[in-house]
Amino acid sequence: MSSSLRPVPSRWRRAASIVLAAGWTRPETATPPSRPPPAEGFRLLLLQRSPHQGFMPGAHVFPGGVLDAADRSADWLGLFAPHHGPPGFGLGPAPFSRAAFPSPPDTGDSNADNTGALPEDVAFRICAVREAFEEAGVLLLRPRTSPPGPAPGPGLALEPPPGLAAWRARVRRDPRHFLRLCAHLDCTPDIWALHNWSAWLTPFSRSATRRFDTAFFLCCLREPPPVYPDSAEVVGYQWSSPSETTESFLSKEIWLAPPQFYEVRRLANFASFSDLHKFCLGRALEGLERWLPIILLTADGMVHLLPGDELYLEDSDFLENLMSTEKKTEEIMKEGKQFHRIVIHNRHLYDIHVTVQSKHKHVYPKNSVVSKSHL
Repeated sequence: MSSSLRPVPSRWRRAASIVLAAGWTRPETATPPSRPPPAEGFRLLLLQRSPHQGFMPGAHVFPGGVLDAADRSADWLGLFAPHHGPPGFGLGPAPFSRAAFPSPPDTGDSNADNTGALPEDVAFRICAVREAFEEAGVLLLRPRTSPPGPAPGPGLALEPPPGLAAWRARVRRDPRHFLRLCAHLDCTPDIWALHNWSAWLTPFSRSATRRFDTAFFLCCLREPPPVYPDSAEVVGYQWSSPSETTESFLSKEIWLAPPQFYEVRRLANFASFSDLHKFCLGRALEGLERWLPIILLTADGMVHLLPGDELYLEDSDFLENLMSTEKKTEEIMKEGKQFHRIVIHNRHLYDIHVTVQSKHKHVYPKNSVVSKSHL
């Protein structure tokens, strides 16, 4: 196998994304009456990015965005008091990254203030909550008078305040206004409802101009909140279960980037909403496993290699390299046994192959191999 070297290193920008899973026991007003409840008992919020966006135009994604210095501001301390504050903010022991490669990632992010007052696990959660409000109008807040610590069950999003559009415009112009909105509502971001889920580094590719170090959180809500796309970054949305999302992707109704597809298929492991919520609570202290996919170009396709795969190489050369081979994807698959990879046949056909054991009390997707009839 050979590689293609890029001489100037790219840098990752730190970001946070939130997977919103909502219980779904009856049809809601935004759902056609003929649409049955999902088999899994929950649906996920997917936002459709504007086709004019420079990064993943038109893709369906989970809410999220880049960490801002305002997300780590010391001004948050007064809002979280008196119930919560340093060092743990009621979250328990700080989680940690378990990735060996690359370690630590060179974020090169001038927007994040590394000397800020808030620890990273709090700042990333505030970022995710802020972005959910900016992009979707969803407010994951809790009253400051609520009891300390996490709620015993799935939460509820706050009802949108009067002047939602004006507040959102202010926050989009200056993220510091999000703290002012929370103070106006006498609430704090519900950081305790966000569970560590995963973390992804954008892999090197010849076309990539932006790369992100993104923490993914999962939040369970008892029912789906109303969603108000901002009509700038986000032009549409849908609530769909993992199985519904997979089918929409394969039928070319939506497009998912490989990490989002992987997470959707991972969530397909859960037969019920309560199972998913209990699982999140059970691995609360396990932290994040950060993954950098390495792209292998084959003669007829592409493979995203993930940690644990027999072809995955923890080598700094592959921070800025593509692996390549003259063999076809089918040959590569026949030669191997230890798989943790996403095979990209085309824009709307991915196969996930996993034969390695999951780590740190997490789950990996079941092998997701789709019939070539979808080609």
